[in-house]
Amino acid sequence: MTDPKTGSQNEHEGHDDELLPFEKSIGYQIRTTHRLMTRYLQQKITPHGVTVGMWYFLRVLWRQDGLTQRELSHIVGTMEPTTLTAIKSMERKGLVRRVKNGTDRRKINIFLTEQGKALKDELIPLAKEVVDDAVDGFSDRERAAMLEYLAAIQSNLQGLIDGEAANDVS
Repeated sequence: MTDPKTGSQNEHEGHDDELLPFEKSIGYQIRTTHRLMTRYLQQKITPHGVTVGMWYFLRVLWRQDGLTQRELSHIVGTMEPTTLTAIKSMERKGLVRRVKNGTDRRKINIFLTEQGKALKDELIPLAKEVVDDAVDGFSDRERAAMLEYLAAIQSNLQGLIDGEAANDVS
């Protein structure tokens, strides 16, 4: 923008906004939405002694109990040291137990305890409430469309990442 008094250009003013304003950045909007949903979920589950970090692992184990630490890391999308920290924390709270794998002693499988299993009935309705509150006022059709759009974005990005990984190997 040109300063009317000096006639000079302000090099920094507006450049980022002209290229990619926050309100038009899908990445920024998804990140902001994710952060808000995570904060709201944390408010809901904290009274039950569960952190959002634990939540991700519990969700996976409720679907498929007995996974290895590596499998959990892969599914949740965390590095193995992060997974181990979360598992140890959940173990201290009595939510999971670690068991050496019967066929490969190097592997450790993670199993929910009865307490960990019981949390499902308490926490899933809270998570559903978070989602329902987030899309309050959306029709069923709009909700379905949003999920389709997000799945398409994920597919586009995964394809690019997989393509780059394949190029890195060759």
